[in-house]
Amino acid sequence: MATGRRQRLRRQAQNHSYMPNIAVVFKEEIARIARKEVRAETEDFRKTFAQYRTHLAALRRRIDELERQLKRVGKASSAASGGAADAAEADDGQGSARRFSAARLAAQRSKLGLSAADFAALLGVSGQSVYKWEHGEARPRARQLEAIAALRGIGKREAAERLAQLSSR
Repeated sequence: MATGRRQRLRRQAQNHSYMPNIAVVFKEEIARIARKEVRAETEDFRKTFAQYRTHLAALRRRIDELERQLKRVGKASSAASGGAADAAEADDGQGSARRFSAARLAAQRSKLGLSAADFAALLGVSGQSVYKWEHGEARPRARQLEAIAALRGIGKREAAERLAQLSSR
């Protein structure tokens, strides 16, 4: 009989563990309804936000296109005015705008077979400046760009001659 009573108590305990607690069920239902309401409220915001992102992307594409057009027009107008603009800048003493490439500077120096210090001596700057220019850590000023451009047309012999003149001073 004791074993029957134990079995019956076990069954009752198991039945109680499967019987839901009304407070837990109520809390879960409230959370579910709250999530549903929040989802419904935020759906409009999500749609609007997606539209804004699409619109922003279109505006960015439009800006890129306009910048490309502006660049083309600027190149065309500078090519059309050509020598007149260059002559006007030369009269001002400022010179024309020069592009600079660190890789091209290094290639020019190696083409001349010069060390950074020797190349710097030809330009009238320090060797450290040439090193920084070649590694992209700094950019030469306009006056130095003019000096670099002037060195483009010379060969190894002329570079050696200029260095010899500088060292004899």
